[in-house]
Amino acid sequence: MRKSLLLFVCAVASLAFGQTTLNGAGATFPYPMYSKWFSEYHKVHPEIQVNYQSIGSGGGIRQVTEGTVEFGASDMPMTDEQLKEAQAKQKTKIFNIPTVLGANVPAYNVPGVTGEVKFTPDVLAGIFLGKISNWNDPAISKINPDVKFPNQDIIVVHRSDGSGTTFIWTDYLSKVSPEWKSQVGSGTSVKWPKGMGGKGNEGVAGFIRQLPGSIGYVELIYAVQNKIPYGSVRNSAGVFLKATLEGVTAAAASAPKMPADFRVSITNAPGKDAYPISSFTWLLIPEQSKDASKGKILADFLNWMVTDGQKMTAELSYAPLPESVAAKVKETIKQIK
Repeated sequence: MRKSLLLFVCAVASLAFGQTTLNGAGATFPYPMYSKWFSEYHKVHPEIQVNYQSIGSGGGIRQVTEGTVEFGASDMPMTDEQLKEAQAKQKTKIFNIPTVLGANVPAYNVPGVTGEVKFTPDVLAGIFLGKISNWNDPAISKINPDVKFPNQDIIVVHRSDGSGTTFIWTDYLSKVSPEWKSQVGSGTSVKWPKGMGGKGNEGVAGFIRQLPGSIGYVELIYAVQNKIPYGSVRNSAGVFLKATLEGVTAAAASAPKMPADFRVSITNAPGKDAYPISSFTWLLIPEQSKDASKGKILADFLNWMVTDGQKMTAELSYAPLPESVAAKVKETIKQIK
């Protein structure tokens, strides 16, 4: 009876004050976190509904540039050219607002191997370049002397869509492998030397689960939720580290100082405790919304996200923003109208 009354009151409140829907699209990397946040924010503000399409960072940048959504999301900060194009089309500045930190992991499905596999930068680059094509390759066995690898071809799985997760992965490989940098480079989409494409982190995780011998890159939570083994990576200090919240936080702490516009890369960060394939992820927010009331709601949500929302990150395997970054974000939010 009490529950029915509560639902009735909420329904009446929605009718009285009107329902507002914010539309957003973009990155799959933070999608589990954003889903949680939008749901929890809706509980506090039942009159606000957030509709978020997890279509990849490239789609998020494109849609916020075209003005078809109230906000975008990307795991790669917008470039100078993209910001200039968006401002010209929308007649307003686009802020890159960092929300959380996450990690890309090398996830794999190797028959007979259930333990942790170690990867050096050279081995990861070699696998994705197609130079290392079998799991029993001496380069892999040498750094994993206690693991018996099968005579099994390696199936490389990468993203098929424009993806910030791809940017993080290729940004890292470009920093650690001159050959990768010169032959492939970094970006949300690249010309892959080898492999098959899956759409979204979900698609890549699905292929890895299904295909014996496969390896791909996914955001940490997708490996955890899908129970896919993932390896440790040797960092710039020579330490093999498996992705943890502590390692991601250490990468953020030791990386270059956060610039005023929040556009920074923290892959291959210095320090023995830094997990090397870590990144911020960003919401792409117009300074001036087309609908001033929606701009006000966005600002309120962002303030909630940077305070109450940060307390929810660990349960979904994301690291919260460093306090110094959160303080800068709060100042930027004041400019959103």
